[in-house]
Amino acid sequence: MSNLLFAFMAPQGGGGAGGGMISTVIMFALIIFIFYFMIIRPQSKRQKERQKMLEAMKKGDKIVTNGGLHGKIVGMEDKTVLVEIADNVKVKVEKSAVGAVIPE
Repeated sequence: MSNLLFAFMAPQGGGGAGGGMISTVIMFALIIFIFYFMIIRPQSKRQKERQKMLEAMKKGDKIVTNGGLHGKIVGMEDKTVLVEIADNVKVKVEKSAVGAVIPE
């Protein structure tokens, strides 16, 4: 793979400085392409999946917070969730602090 890249980067004789410029542009384009498909795209997919999970939460769902608390949703507001972690023990948690919804 690297030999193929070096073959594209090698000056094609007589091109002078223009050949070096083209290979530099090609390398930057290749780096941007790899960066997009290896980092940006997967991260945006995970972010969309997390947003769907947070929107789909409802009363009665069992959840785990980012802090490790396990509980059951007993109430919901715009930005917070009321979670019952034991009998008669309820904690108000930000929706963004919900790490996972546990399937039943």
